[in-house]
Amino acid sequence: MKKIAFVVTLLAMACNSSQKTVSDTSSEAKTAMDPKPYAETITEAELKEHLYIYASDEFEGRETGKPGQKKAVEYLAEQYKKMGIPAAQADGNYFQNVPLTVSKLPEGTITINGKTYNNGEGLLTFTAAEGTYNDIVYAGFGIEDEKYSDYSAIDVTDKIVLIKAGEPMKADGTYVISGGTEKSVWSNLSESVGKRFEAAQAKGAKGVLYFDENNFARFESRFDYMKKNDSGRMGIKEDETSTFFNFFINETIANAILPNIKTENKAKLIAAKIDLAIKSSDEDVDSENVVAILKGSEKPDEYLIISSHLDHIGVTKDGEVNNGADDDGSGTVALLEIAQAFKKAADEGKGPKRSIVFLHVTGEEKGLLGSQYYTDFDPIFPLAQTVADLNIDMIGRIDPKREGDRNYIYLIGSDKLSTDLHMISEEANKKYMNIALDYTYNDENDPNRFYYRSDHYNFVKNNIPIIFYFNGTHDDYHAPGDTPDKINYDLLENRSRLVFYTGWEVANRQDRLVVDKENK
Repeated sequence: MKKIAFVVTLLAMACNSSQKTVSDTSSEAKTAMDPKPYAETITEAELKEHLYIYASDEFEGRETGKPGQKKAVEYLAEQYKKMGIPAAQADGNYFQNVPLTVSKLPEGTITINGKTYNNGEGLLTFTAAEGTYNDIVYAGFGIEDEKYSDYSAIDVTDKIVLIKAGEPMKADGTYVISGGTEKSVWSNLSESVGKRFEAAQAKGAKGVLYFDENNFARFESRFDYMKKNDSGRMGIKEDETSTFFNFFINETIANAILPNIKTENKAKLIAAKIDLAIKSSDEDVDSENVVAILKGSEKPDEYLIISSHLDHIGVTKDGEVNNGADDDGSGTVALLEIAQAFKKAADEGKGPKRSIVFLHVTGEEKGLLGSQYYTDFDPIFPLAQTVADLNIDMIGRIDPKREGDRNYIYLIGSDKLSTDLHMISEEANKKYMNIALDYTYNDENDPNRFYYRSDHYNFVKNNIPIIFYFNGTHDDYHAPGDTPDKINYDLLENRSRLVFYTGWEVANRQDRLVVDKENK
C-alpha cells in the first residue's frame, strides 16, 4: 500500500554496533542466539530475482480472483514447498479458500409512510433489502458498551433500528464512556460504523437506518463512483441465510422519521410503515490466502504472524498492467526471504521458540478482505494465542515528500496495543540496523488514515499487537509505473532484515507480549 526507504550506508555500522550490544555471558551463548547469519541470507539479489518474476506482466497485475492472482498464489506455494516450510492447514493445502462476492449497486426503492425514495436519493445501501415493517425502533446512538447501552430497555428482535452518530455526554461536558473529555471509539469515523451495525445485528435487528452526516457524505461518494463506473463492490460472501441490511440516511429522511432526532437520545418505538424493495445480483469470486508455518520449538501453541498482501489492482482499461512491484510485491518477496531466514535457523536448531505463520492475504485492494476472512471467519490458529502481526505493505521505494535520511521506514501502530512490542521494535532496530524509524503516520487521526488501510487492522480489531511497515506513497502508487526497475533493492534488503530481527525477538523472548492498551 505505501512505501518506506532505508539508507544502505548505515548497514555496516548497524551490524558492527549490534555485536557490541549482545550479552557477554559467553561466546558460545552469543553464537547460539545470534540472528545475524540468518538475517544475512536476506539479500538484494534474491529479493530482486523474486520481484522481477512476481511483478512481471505475466502475473497481469494480480487482481483478486483473476488469472494473474491465481498465478501469484501458485508461485508462492511453490516457493514454500522448495524451502520445506509446510502449509498451515492440517490437510497440507497452502491455499486458504476465501469466498468472495461482487455486488453491483442494488436497485429499487424504500417507502416510508407512503413516500417513496430510490436507492441513492437521500438514502443509500450496498446490500439487498426486502420486506414490510410496521414500526421502527429508535435506539439513540446505537451503542452497546460495558459502560453504556442504548439497548438495555428495548427489544429490537426482527425490527428495523434507527440510530445516529455520536455518543452520550454528561451535564458537565464530559463523555459517559471515557469518563473525561476524550471521545471513545464510538466517535471514530471509520470504526464506529461497523461496531454499530454489529451491535444491532447481535441484538437481533433485521436492519439499520443510520443517520451520520459525515459518513453519509463518504459513502455517497463511493455510491456515486460505483454508479458512474458501473463497478461492483467486492466483499466476503456471507451466510446466505443472513438478511441483515443497513442504510445510510441524510438529515431530511432522518427528520421525516423522527423530527427531533438530533436532540432526542431516548430509545423509543416509532410508528412507521416501511416497505423495502431493493434487489441486488451478486457474482461469486473465488480467491485464496497463502499460509505456511514454522512450528515453534518451545511454545508451538503461540503464534507470531508476519503478513503481506499478494494481490494488486490488475490491468487498466487501456490494457496496461499495474505490476504492483512496490504495492505489495515488495512486501511479498520480503516475506519469502524472511521465511527462508527463519527456516535456516530452525534447520540449525536455533528456534523459533514460538510458531511463525507466514500469511499472504488476498483482496487487500478490495477492502482488506483476505485478512478479514482470516480473523473474522476462519482463523487457522486461535486469535487468543496469536501474539502479534508484523505487516509489510510497500517497503521498496522512497517517499518523495519526505526529507532527510533515505534509510528510513514509516512505522505505524507499534505502540497502539503493546508497550512491549514498541520497545522490542526500537531495541531491535538500534541493536541491528539503525534505520531511521519515522512515526509521522502513527497518529490515528492522520488524515491519510494509514492505520486503518492495510491488513494489520483486522488484527488490531481483535486486540492483537501489530507493526505496519510502510515506505509512503509515490507518483506510481496504483499506476502502471510501479515496476521492479524502480525499487531500491538496498533499502528493501534493509527493511526486510529489520522485520526479521523484530520477529526474531518476538518469537524467541521468554515472555509473551503484554497487551496493555486494549481496544474498547
